[in-house]
Amino acid sequence: MKTHPLLLPSIPFLALALLAARATAAEGPSAAQGPVILPPAVLALPVEQAVLTSPPNVPPPIARKHAARVVVNLEVREFTARLADGVEYTFWTYGGSVPGSFIRVREGDVVEFFFANHPSSKVPHNIDLHAVTGPGGGASATFTAPGHSSKFTFQALNAGLYVYHCATAPVPMHIANGMYGLILVEPKEGMPPVDREFYVMQGEFYTTGRYGEEGLQAFDLAKSIDERPPYVLFNGAVGSLVGDKAVTAKVGEKVRIYFGVGGPNLTSSFHVIGEIFDKVWPEGGTKFVQENVQTTMVPAGGATIVDFKVDVPGTYILVDHSLSRAFNKGALGMLKVEGPENRVIYSGKEIDAVYLGAQAEAGSEAARREAELQTRIAAEMKANPVIAGLTKEAQIEKGKQVYMGLCFACHQADGNGLPGVFPPLAKADYMLADRERAIRVVLKGMTGKVTVNGKTYDSAMPPQEAALTDQQAADVLTYVFNAWGNSGDAFNAGQVKSVRNEAR
Repeated sequence: MKTHPLLLPSIPFLALALLAARATAAEGPSAAQGPVILPPAVLALPVEQAVLTSPPNVPPPIARKHAARVVVNLEVREFTARLADGVEYTFWTYGGSVPGSFIRVREGDVVEFFFANHPSSKVPHNIDLHAVTGPGGGASATFTAPGHSSKFTFQALNAGLYVYHCATAPVPMHIANGMYGLILVEPKEGMPPVDREFYVMQGEFYTTGRYGEEGLQAFDLAKSIDERPPYVLFNGAVGSLVGDKAVTAKVGEKVRIYFGVGGPNLTSSFHVIGEIFDKVWPEGGTKFVQENVQTTMVPAGGATIVDFKVDVPGTYILVDHSLSRAFNKGALGMLKVEGPENRVIYSGKEIDAVYLGAQAEAGSEAARREAELQTRIAAEMKANPVIAGLTKEAQIEKGKQVYMGLCFACHQADGNGLPGVFPPLAKADYMLADRERAIRVVLKGMTGKVTVNGKTYDSAMPPQEAALTDQQAADVLTYVFNAWGNSGDAFNAGQVKSVRNEAR
């Protein structure tokens, strides 16, 4: 994530102070007790520097057959970065990523944990590692002010995949800002070998604006308390695992995903569309392994390990099978598999663009094109009238992404609709004749008979008032009014807002 100037969430300082006052002993600071006196057997262990990786990468498997003293250095950073296209958020992170750095140790290792809070941070932080046996999981030992560092030592007694998170009050706010990650304690005998390992975590973001509402978004405490997140995401951003950022494998390879849920509130129904998990380590434990699993439940603050072999090529979609989260809130990723086909196992075509909505190739291409245009707009901002044309062109590309997500299935890629069922949008006399009516139909829907280009259609257009922001509605209308031979002026958010506010 790119570092930007910091902005605090819009919560009054006094409110934060009052919430912090409710912290338990495990969340607040404890007095430094000086360096731990390690027994000679521990001092004799070889010392290793832990390899930490950002998602979706995983440190290499541990090859040694003995315990070690493992040094972990983890730094907290707060910065503003992309949450979705056109949307920014002030993230609080472990190691500069959401989720935080993946930590990998071995059962029996003695871990010397160095925890630093960057001087640019605005608030104190700590870390509660679920792999730690001891009060607070290390939280009280690591309560650290900006510009300070802490250290504590623990022994990894229990093998498994564990969540870590911030436990500084208000705890849900720290987690919702991105402060969570995974630590793997490998069993002494090691994990069964696989060809590819990936790191994916799900978390919620409670923004003041609705999903897709552009600009810098602040944390919304009321939505967090009510558990109403506009975003439910894999790896901290919309599209973090799609298109060029998708994880990859080859036919015949065994894939392992270390999957966790940071929360702070929602449980995940983790599923890979088109695959069956050959093995699942439920709840991140190592004793009971389930086989041939379709979907596995992962609680907030929990984790799981899934293995599967990829037998045929194509794009496999990672989702929370509470599917509104996947297709309307962002909890969607991709695993792209290359290699020879096996038409005995699977003879059909690759997943249809309708199913993927805005994440389909056409939608992804529109996003890339929009980014190029926004770069040109910034370069021309001080110059000439070409800016107006570029702005409209960028709006068309953004509108195309909305169209691919909401409108494509009925009105089709060519805008010609479905004969006798859904009217065309291409050169549609009914739509083009009245721009205000077009806005009203998008927002408030329409049922019953309508005549378009001399043909009568009797169907229903569902209202999109709850799904679209004013700007998104303006964007998709601008796209429709300028696609497939249509030509018209750009719509703006103010025009949409005016219609939205009409009395029903």
